[in-house]
Amino acid sequence: MIFLGLFRESILFALHALVVNKLRTILSLLGITIGIFAIIMVFTVVDSLEQNLRKSVQSLGDDVVFIQKWPWAFSEDYPWWKYMNRPLPDYTELDEVLRGCDGAQSAAFVATSRITVKYQSSSIENVTIVMASHQYDKVKNFEIAEGRYFTDIESSAGRPVAVIGDVLAKALFPMQDPLGKTIKVNGAKVTVIGVFKKEGESILGGSPDTQVLVPVNYARSLVDIRDESLDPQIMVRAKPGVTNDDLISELTGLMRSVRKIKPAGEEDFALNQTSLISNQFDSLFGIIGIAGWIIGGFSILVGGFGIANIMFVSVKERTNIIGIQKSLGAKNYFILLQFMFESVFLSFIGGLIGLLIVFMITLFAGDSFGMEIVLSRSNVILGFTISILIGVVSGFVPAYTASQMDPVEAIRSN
Repeated sequence: MIFLGLFRESILFALHALVVNKLRTILSLLGITIGIFAIIMVFTVVDSLEQNLRKSVQSLGDDVVFIQKWPWAFSEDYPWWKYMNRPLPDYTELDEVLRGCDGAQSAAFVATSRITVKYQSSSIENVTIVMASHQYDKVKNFEIAEGRYFTDIESSAGRPVAVIGDVLAKALFPMQDPLGKTIKVNGAKVTVIGVFKKEGESILGGSPDTQVLVPVNYARSLVDIRDESLDPQIMVRAKPGVTNDDLISELTGLMRSVRKIKPAGEEDFALNQTSLISNQFDSLFGIIGIAGWIIGGFSILVGGFGIANIMFVSVKERTNIIGIQKSLGAKNYFILLQFMFESVFLSFIGGLIGLLIVFMITLFAGDSFGMEIVLSRSNVILGFTISILIGVVSGFVPAYTASQMDPVEAIRSN
């Protein structure tokens, strides 16, 4: 009951300070508001960016190893010309992987390019075409909303069939069923047999919403799949229970054997996995997080001094009341907690305003960031926690000063 009474009295004093000294209070709370806004806004954007990036990376497959010419991460002092002279992954090497890699559940040869897609009078340029072997659906994570995937015969025979993205389907066939329709891919006729389920934009690119997927054996009649600009690669998914490290170890020995590399010879291929990107994200977002604390820290520091200033003024204005309370038997801790509650409440108001501003931005201005921005529960808790801590730190010295006053001297003061 004592603490409830203290809490109620402190809120009343704080509200009185807000009403009577509006300008002083607003200017003092501005620092806390800006500080909480800066820190939480930075963390909200960073967390949303990280979430979108990791979602994009996960779509590549956590248990997938990519056999490529270039590594995704390498030291700056490594001679780049060694990578330039490496051979590209070849379609014939896919059979060696499928036949000789016991840890592989599935594997697919994949190449990509940019094309123009037409249907009657409609035309869309700069569309990504994915040219893949038959097991691509077992390696890549995607769903087909309408129609179906290629049959084994269609893939091996190189039939002119395609699965297109949801965005492309709606753009080319706004009022029609796309299944069975014939589109032109760089002038060549292709029959649409399926439509990908809509996934939304991907920060790393590669969203199936705007892609055309065709069998690689059909694409070989249109383009040279050995062209480096097509970024040819072999994607290998591990069997359940097989770790990526085990799969990489097995693929290393297999590829060295396929390419006849001597025991002391240097490897001329790269085995990439999504953890290489994730590890780089960890260091990047760690640095951004530190920058966020620095940006908001100065504002919070200024806001803390503002709260302390309000409390010192409040102590001075209520010196007589403090003396009367102590003369009536109020303990030192009672006076201390009374002003501490008031300090925390004022700081809490500043933090609440800062969080409301962040929430309004995420609610109405999220589209301008080009991705979904969400104020997470952890960031809300962080904002309130920082506000309360600033209130405790800023209000302790004024509260302690008030609690140590001599009641006689306090009553006599003007």
